[in-house]
Amino acid sequence: MYMEGLALLLKKQPDIDVVGVASSAGTLIEQLPAANADILLLDVNLPDMDEEELLTKIRSIRPDQKVVYLTLMRGTRYIHKLIRHNIQGYILKNAPVEELLSTIRDVYNGGSYFSKEINILSENDFRATLTLEEKKAGDILSKREIEILTLICKEFSNAQIAEKLFLSVSTIETHRKNIISKLGVNNTVGLVRFALKNKLIE
Repeated sequence: MYMEGLALLLKKQPDIDVVGVASSAGTLIEQLPAANADILLLDVNLPDMDEEELLTKIRSIRPDQKVVYLTLMRGTRYIHKLIRHNIQGYILKNAPVEELLSTIRDVYNGGSYFSKEINILSENDFRATLTLEEKKAGDILSKREIEILTLICKEFSNAQIAEKLFLSVSTIETHRKNIISKLGVNNTVGLVRFALKNKLIE
């Protein structure tokens, strides 16, 4: 019912066409070659395929396909997995209609949008992480910094990291600032992308 209601809502917009609706990943993959959709609105929990496998298949069919996730899932672990597939947006289903429509239009025009409720600060911050150079962790960070970076990406708080490594919270905060500075990123998303590229986390 949600999907049908969403399709009806979008069809009422003068600048948006709904070219297809799919209730499963398999159906989506079948429709994708002929649908010629500018943007795919996806949910994380499709019944027949996990999100990374689906995105891999989508990219194999249409490498430049724009993808926005519209879901109830707030966990940053989903974001950590999806970022490496270069999705353009992630918005919660309880977001205002205006926010959803604005996201669709922004992504269509080459932008990106990630809900502020999942700690991705802004489009500019996210875009900054996309230009992160291919660098090896050991060439930039000390062993201690790599250890702290790994824990940050596993969603440990500064206090938890301090307790685990027998350091003070202020020391961890200093290390965190140094890591961000060394990597030239603006937020945790940039740290996660670097850690994924260097296989510090999965």
